[in-house]
Amino acid sequence: MTRWIVDGMNVIGSRPTGWWRDRPGAMRELVEELKAFAERSGDPVTVVLDGKPFHLEGGDHVTVQFASRRGRNAADDDIAALVESDDEPAELSVVTSDSDLARRVGDGGATVVGAGNFRRRLEG
Repeated sequence: MTRWIVDGMNVIGSRPTGWWRDRPGAMRELVEELKAFAERSGDPVTVVLDGKPFHLEGGDHVTVQFASRRGRNAADDDIAALVESDDEPAELSVVTSDSDLARRVGDGGATVVGAGNFRRRLEG
């Protein structure tokens, strides 16, 4: 089993779908896709999103978190902290295409999966 931590805005931004016109809608769509992925795979998923928090129901296998602060790298810092505080970081796969975050979580022992690669898993 893999435990996934997803850089939500990075995955949302990996496709030019016009998501920026409806950020909350794009976040809801991603969470629905993550729920379907988690049900298919049996793997738990944590998604970390930037922006003003609102209610998003993750269901049984998806935990939705909003960055603990606003500003540059807020979600990245929270994701790195999740990896650093984990007892078994080798079981974690972090989804991001941000090279600095990838380096940070890789140094912490997690596997890194690119946002585009993960997006294909969501669609498959």
